[in-house]
Amino acid sequence: MPNTYTRIVLRERPVADILPDTFSVKAASKDDLKPGSRQTLVQVTYVSLDPAMRGWLKDVRSYLPPVQIGEVMRAVGLGVVVQVGEGSKFREGDIVSGSVGWTEYAVMDDEKLQKIVPPPGASSLDFLNTLGVPGMTAYFGLYDVGKLKPGETLLVSGAAGAVGSLVCQLGKRSGARVIAIAGSPEKCAWLETELGVDKAINYKTPTFKEDLKTAIGRLDVYFDNVGGEILDLALTRLNKNARVVLCGAISAYNSENPRGLQNYMTLISQRARIEGFIVFDYTSQYPRAISELAMGLADGSIKRKFHIVEGLENAPKALLMLFSGANDGKLVVKVSNEPNVGPSKL
Repeated sequence: MPNTYTRIVLRERPVADILPDTFSVKAASKDDLKPGSRQTLVQVTYVSLDPAMRGWLKDVRSYLPPVQIGEVMRAVGLGVVVQVGEGSKFREGDIVSGSVGWTEYAVMDDEKLQKIVPPPGASSLDFLNTLGVPGMTAYFGLYDVGKLKPGETLLVSGAAGAVGSLVCQLGKRSGARVIAIAGSPEKCAWLETELGVDKAINYKTPTFKEDLKTAIGRLDVYFDNVGGEILDLALTRLNKNARVVLCGAISAYNSENPRGLQNYMTLISQRARIEGFIVFDYTSQYPRAISELAMGLADGSIKRKFHIVEGLENAPKALLMLFSGANDGKLVVKVSNEPNVGPSKL
């Protein structure tokens, strides 16, 4: 191990867009890296970049406390156990996942880590995507909140992202008609040719609203990842007893004064329901979802792709890609190679 390691901390809270001064890169002494009882020292290999991270920077009441000024930026990631404290349930060389943050090394309580054993057809990186929080979000949001049924029409925004692309695939597997919204011709082509959606529509074209109305007709389930004007438009296309799943609102995360809904009265006339959810409420049910999704990865019926950015120091700039749509696939930062460590090598 080096004498120092790198951490990226929150320097100031952004009012609107994340700026270069939002984060600071700090060097810390390796003397801090001493696991105590039932603790584990992890060398971080990958961290996930997710839209929810923008919400963690706001000093507001939410499902998690905000990241504090001077604190390592929160992020779910993967790593390898390089040292264990007394009574730890892990062994050196174990691959683990947890909220490690933007850092090269982290001392973690055992209870906040999970050992990763990739099933056939999967890799450890899938636990930041299909078999991790994005996958669980898609699975429980669509089935538990959206209650999608065969033969229904499903509309998905942010459809080329980690969550949206899996929602599209699960929708087709469930026998639904799936209409996808994405932000480029290339993403739309991928959704149609590779994932098999019935129609993908580019929201950046001048004819988007009319194209959507023509393609969708009326919808039964809208899985919303973006909020804003697209959510408002979707509310005009509801079938009777439609369900709107509020997963995210990335179009408004950087706005000081997000636009309110104007077409909400359609919920009354169509006896429809709009509901938000937090995936962590389903933690006890994750094994069931992981087992089902893993089978799809193994037989190739569930597809995924990753956009990997090299180097922890590039995490702040890479985070901005989520809000511009510049990433192509699940966005992760590679922090390090997996170290060659294990009980036999210590």
